[in-house]
Formats: sequence, C-alpha cells, structure tokens
Amino acid sequence: MIKAYYLFALGMRLKKNIPFNWSVLIVPIAFVLSMWVVFWIEIRFGIRFKNFGIFPGRVEGLWGIFTGPWIHSGLSHLSNNSLPMLFLLAALFYFYKPIALRVFLIGLILTGLTTWIIGRPSWHIGASGLIYMLVAFIFFKGIQSRIYPLVAVALTVVFLYGGLFWYLFPLDPKISWEGHSAGFIIGLILALYYRKQESHLYDTYIWQNEDFDPNQDAFMRQFDERGQFNPELLDNENNLTQDPQGAKALDLKSLDKRESMPQDDSKIDGKAGIKVSYTYRSNEKN
Repeated sequence: MIKAYYLFALGMRLKKNIPFNWSVLIVPIAFVLSMWVVFWIEIRFGIRFKNFGIFPGRVEGLWGIFTGPWIHSGLSHLSNNSLPMLFLLAALFYFYKPIALRVFLIGLILTGLTTWIIGRPSWHIGASGLIYMLVAFIFFKGIQSRIYPLVAVALTVVFLYGGLFWYLFPLDPKISWEGHSAGFIIGLILALYYRKQESHLYDTYIWQNEDFDPNQDAFMRQFDERGQFNPELLDNENNLTQDPQGAKALDLKSLDKRESMPQDDSKIDGKAGIKVSYTYRSNEKN
C-alpha cells in the first residue's frame, strides 16, 4: 500500500515539443457552427426539422440518432448547448486525440440508440445527450488517469456543469431526461472501456503497466516494510548475490561476536533495572 503511494506521487511527465493539434479548434467550431446553420435554415425558410429527431419505438425514429443532435426547439435551447459543446469537444480532442473521434462517434450512436430504447413516445431533439456523454467521459477518465491536469479538467467540468446533474431525472416533462441519462451512462461506459488509453500528452512509465511487479524493481526494493527509503537493502541484496558464501560467513562471525558481548539489562523498556552481565561459555572440553 505504501509503495503504491510512492508510485502515485511520481505521476507522469508532460511530453516536450508537442505539435499543435488543429482538431482542437476545427472539430468543436465546425460542429457548433453546423448546429447554427441548421437552425438558420429552419428560420430562413420556415422549415421544421422536428421529425428528424429520435422517436422511441418507431423504426423511422432511428434516423434521429444521426440527425437529432443538430435540431433544436429554439434559440435558447441552441444557445445553452453551444458553449458546453465547444468546451467539451475541445477538451476531448486536446487531451485524448488518439481516441477522440472514436469516443465521439460511438457516443453519438449509443446515446441515440439508448434514448430510442428507453425514451418516452415523443420527439427527442438537441445535442444535450452528447453533452452529458462528454461530461461523464471527461470526468471519469480524468479521475481514473491520476494525472493532475486531467483531474483538474474533470473537476472544472463538474464546477461548470454540475447543475446539469438534476436534469438526469424527470423534473420537467418538456426536457428529455432520458437522453441526458443515456448520454451520461454511455460516457461512463466509454471511460471504463478506454481506461487503458492514457492521454497522448504525457509520457508513460514502466510502473503503469499492468504486469509491473514492485518486488522486481530495483528502485522499489529500496523501501522497507514501513515504506521508509533505505538504499542499504538493495546493497545487501547485491552483496548476497555476488558472494553468497562470504556474506554467510560474515553473518556467522557477526553473530558469534554479539553472543560473546556482555548484555546490559540495566534498562528494560526504558525503566531502570538491575545490571547483570552474562558470559557465554562453550560446553566443549579442550
């Protein structure tokens, strides 16, 4: 347990010379801009795309899995989803670029499909299900990574969007709490599924491997059972390995020397006592 603490304290190092990732800007801006373009088309031409949302239980409602996140009921609905989507998508593609696109696409499909299964028989529209998926993924992935900046991002997400937690429950009949709950559950599942995928911004160390054994590591063997750093432990191991016969003879000689020394029992458990000297003699006759 103590050794595990030292491994945790060592943490991970930020890589040097990290190239700029354009997807951090392009993907969030393009996605949010596309939502506004769809809304502008509805307003400009008087077209309602509500029927392109998710309708649970209907086969035709399955198309909403791919189109529902771009459709919103009004300006306030769209505005409330735009800023969180910008921030969360940027965080996803910045910290988890190798798996970001997979997480986004899988989360999009599974969130919509889960909403189609558990939702009420009504049209479910908006990107809020995706927002809940991203919140859950970034939070739980950051906590389990044990990387301080990612933990800070996770806590920031909770601080900014912690109020969204209440909308996981059926408090308002006009809000698709089924979509919110579906997104949150899928985000948690994805964080657990990709738990071995660390952020590409940080170097990984040997002790982060699942097959790492602290007892086989030269550095970790320098800690005693109480967790205190004692380099002499490793030196003693090396001496025993290099000259086992000599080390054994040295230990026997030290033992004989200690046995022949007078023992001072003047203090027993920190208290004054009777001082008695003992002398060991051999029973063998000369």
